[in-house]
Amino acid sequence: MPYNSVNTNVGAMVALQNLNATNSDLAMAQNRINTGKKVANAKDNGAVWAIAQNQRAASGSLNAVRDSLQRSQSTVDVAIAGGETVSDLLLQMKEKALASSDSSLDAASRNALNEDFMALRDQIQKAVGNASFNGVNMLNGALPSGAVTISALADESGISRLTVLAQDMSLDTPGSAVGLLATDSIGTQAGATAMIATVGAAIANVSTALSKLGTGSKSLANHLTFINKLQDAVDAGVGNLVDADLAKESARLTSLQTKQQLGVQALSIANQMPQTIMSLFRS
Repeated sequence: MPYNSVNTNVGAMVALQNLNATNSDLAMAQNRINTGKKVANAKDNGAVWAIAQNQRAASGSLNAVRDSLQRSQSTVDVAIAGGETVSDLLLQMKEKALASSDSSLDAASRNALNEDFMALRDQIQKAVGNASFNGVNMLNGALPSGAVTISALADESGISRLTVLAQDMSLDTPGSAVGLLATDSIGTQAGATAMIATVGAAIANVSTALSKLGTGSKSLANHLTFINKLQDAVDAGVGNLVDADLAKESARLTSLQTKQQLGVQALSIANQMPQTIMSLFRS
């Protein structure tokens, strides 16, 4: 049963408790509006904050995966450009060899064809040597390190990899798709006749190598698209966990501000209660 006392103002105590609770809720709403987050730190919600941090780490790791895929794709694309140049040069070399195999050809014409052939042959090595990206060459088996196989990151763990095999197209290298020597020529009819088959085999081998590089580049591009979508989904998931609904928080802020004003008024009324008791003793 309520009672009147100058020592204990129960009404003021209740009003103050309610006002403090309102002020606390109001501070929380203002913080959410300021940060845009309903879980800005571990104090807000430890479990949700920990989950969000783990997903942020995963998203950050996917940045490294994306960079690796883009770098690898560029390396493979440069190798493809070099390989296509080699293929075009081989087509011209076969034409020169076929022309030089003609028995009716005079010596001067055959020498001219041979000069063209050797110039094309030398261009192959130049094209292969220049097909580098970021210091990585997938075609030049003549390097001390040999032609380099690409192994791109495929996930944030670093365990899974996407591999694109090197395709050696250099001269004078055993196992090269080109299969030509830096001294090959078509200076004689017999040599030109033999070279037709050699260059024909090189064209077929280079075409196969380019097909493998093209497939590898497409695989890298497809996985890069997937990684971009995955990262977007992870980021959206983090947002769902920690982001505040600002429209809702704005409405809540208005409500709490009104409640705060009423709480202050209620506390003021409760604090006037002892003065009401004094009127009981007036004559």
